[in-house]
Amino acid sequence: MGYNSCNRGVGTLFDKVCILVMDSVGVGAMPDAPSFGDEGSNTIAHVADAVGGIHLPNLARLGLGHLTPIKGTDPATEVRGAHGKMNEASAGKDTITGHWEMAGVPTFTAFTVFSEGFPAEIIEPFVQATGRGILGNHAASGTVIIEELGPEHIRTGKWIVYTSADSVFQIAAHEDVIPLEELYAACKIARDICDKHQIARIIARPFIGEAGSFQRTYNRHDYSMLPHQPTLCDELTKAGIPLIGIGKIADIFAHQGVEQNVHTEGNTDGIAKTIAETKSLDHGVVFCNLVDFDMVYGHRRNPTGYATALLELDAAIPELVDALGDNGLLLLSADHGCDPTHMAHTDHTREYVPILCGSRAFKGGVDLGTRETFADLGQTVAANFGVSVPTGTSFLNDLRQVL
Repeated sequence: MGYNSCNRGVGTLFDKVCILVMDSVGVGAMPDAPSFGDEGSNTIAHVADAVGGIHLPNLARLGLGHLTPIKGTDPATEVRGAHGKMNEASAGKDTITGHWEMAGVPTFTAFTVFSEGFPAEIIEPFVQATGRGILGNHAASGTVIIEELGPEHIRTGKWIVYTSADSVFQIAAHEDVIPLEELYAACKIARDICDKHQIARIIARPFIGEAGSFQRTYNRHDYSMLPHQPTLCDELTKAGIPLIGIGKIADIFAHQGVEQNVHTEGNTDGIAKTIAETKSLDHGVVFCNLVDFDMVYGHRRNPTGYATALLELDAAIPELVDALGDNGLLLLSADHGCDPTHMAHTDHTREYVPILCGSRAFKGGVDLGTRETFADLGQTVAANFGVSVPTGTSFLNDLRQVL
């Protein structure tokens, strides 16, 4: 049952919660950013600067403008929600690290990065087990390497294998050359081989088209290592609290604790499906990742596209809040930065991430300050549903102040 204003101090404070990860929407460089090559990065501020300003009124109402100066989005005089930013305690700046920490499990030992390519002890068993040779085997931009090696891949049927500054083993294949199921099977083989090398993710990168106009598709799949401790997803599922993943959430957690996941094809589809699943849920958690900010605009260093995607999300905020009803909570955050104006590289950027909370029930605003870890988000959701995660300090009591 739901809890009204007179009995919110007992039991579940919010009947349902939507965690929406704006993949890569960072709000300013962390103090250790220079050691990652990311000094001066600020994804959202630099996107706004690049397009001459961006007006995000609904995110501003939740407190976005109080986190970092954003041209076109001033600090709201009346905030209706909770706002703050979160420090990444983990040793990294990748998708897995950010999401796991957000779910209460920081990673203090960084995953292994093979920036110069993978050694024979990884490649040889992969080639033998899959029956296909490889092309590439070096760090590269995904869109660049398929243009460079795509024609040879089509001629030979060899896998395109590449990596990045993250701990990833990426396998690209044209959908008309190698069937998707064979690509996915190869990723599972790579996952088994790479576990002992502590490689965080194997990523299937299918593409279509012809030379000069290849396009990656939304049939991507990630094959992650298993989290080293039970995450928020595990604890909620164990307690019988429904959790629905949207987008690549299930892949990020190796499908552990995420029994229901909804496939998406980009931000527009992800927002629509998040609203639909949230509306239909009576009690529990919807956990969504909007990947286009990062994959389509951040890594591609496209601030104009990034700004358009932010405007699209901002316009959807009222409907997202309404979908949660009178006793729901929207939590907006990010897993890392990916500043599209940062030209030292095309990888993620080590940044603080926002924490913005919205609810129909909120009557005012509260400043959550700078949190020591992303895990505070996970601990807050856990506390709301009467469970706990290994790390993090709940800010649930701060939210009570504005109910």
